[in-house]
Amino acid sequence: MPQKDQIRDMFDGIAPDYDRLNHILSLGADRSWRKRSISAVVCPDKPQRILDVACGTGDYSLAMARAMHPGSRITGVDISQGMLEIMNRKVLENNLEDRITEINADAASLPFGDGSFDCASIAFGIRNFQDRGAALREIHRVLDKGGRLVILELSTPGNRILRWFYMLGFRTLAPLIGGRFSGNREAYRYLPLSVSEFPGKEEWAAFMRQCGYARVEHRAFSLGACRMYTGVKE
Repeated sequence: MPQKDQIRDMFDGIAPDYDRLNHILSLGADRSWRKRSISAVVCPDKPQRILDVACGTGDYSLAMARAMHPGSRITGVDISQGMLEIMNRKVLENNLEDRITEINADAASLPFGDGSFDCASIAFGIRNFQDRGAALREIHRVLDKGGRLVILELSTPGNRILRWFYMLGFRTLAPLIGGRFSGNREAYRYLPLSVSEFPGKEEWAAFMRQCGYARVEHRAFSLGACRMYTGVKE
């Protein structure tokens, strides 16, 4: 696992091409995964305080903003200033600056008081955290009682044969395509490696429970290529 400053520098470097490559490498499925998970985060009938951790270029924050109650507010945090600059441009272009705020911050040391948020999300970021336990406990701290954490993360299909072909293509295509468009082949060698090394669904669910979350559940999208995990602060 790269160090935190290496991760930050890597995402700063690939920020301009990040969205396009996500759509290409997932064959557009990343949009569908976000859309299918929105209802687990957003309650359109009441105002919410939503924390989007590892918000990146803001795709998930913008999707939530379009679905949420007009009185809701989203705070996006990320360690990569390069990613946040892309997000800020998208927020302004969509006239959502009254609903979304971006902050350069570390998930393991959030600059918010206890119980500051009703819901938190992490979309395709948790596998890049150097200290995942510290981040999960910190998010738990800033969630209000009854608040929910929703995690979307790339995964590997459960079927052994399908998983073999999936990872073979992922390991081959990601560095080639990512390197061509972003100029950083190493970043896209890291991507499939980080997915294959992330804990399995049962192990990760157990880890969330150890970090204080109750009613932990997981759901597979696209035959397990993506998983959604949810947990509640009781």
